Amino acid sequence: MITVVLEIVVGLMLVIGASFAFVASLGILRLKDVYMRMHAGSKAGTLGSGLMLLALAIYAGDAGVVTRAIAGVIFFLLTAPISAHLLAKAAYVVGYRPCGDTKLDALAKVVTPKN
Repeated sequence: MITVVLEIVVGLMLVIGASFAFVASLGILRLKDVYMRMHAGSKAGTLGSGLMLLALAIYAGDAGVVTRAIAGVIFFLLTAPISAHLLAKAAYVVGYRPCGDTKLDALAKVVTPKN
């Protein structure tokens, strides 16, 4: 009985994680500028991969696999937002401006472009 419940939970986590990864890929393809695309890829991609790694940890049950899966989730949570922020700032500095849908350009007065 418990194994059936765990398999259902793992299956749901995999489907939800894959759905978030799919939404991230759609966001990368469909959104208008580099900043919106980066936001979609970093937020939804991190959540999707984190859920799938946690599903692996629950399903495996082995201490080594669980430790590596949790370390992977922590790695994603620490590196994805930081790398997205640094890439967005670098794109802004070299001259990529936000699209017209962006209401407020908070970096306009802080960062001087290299153009």
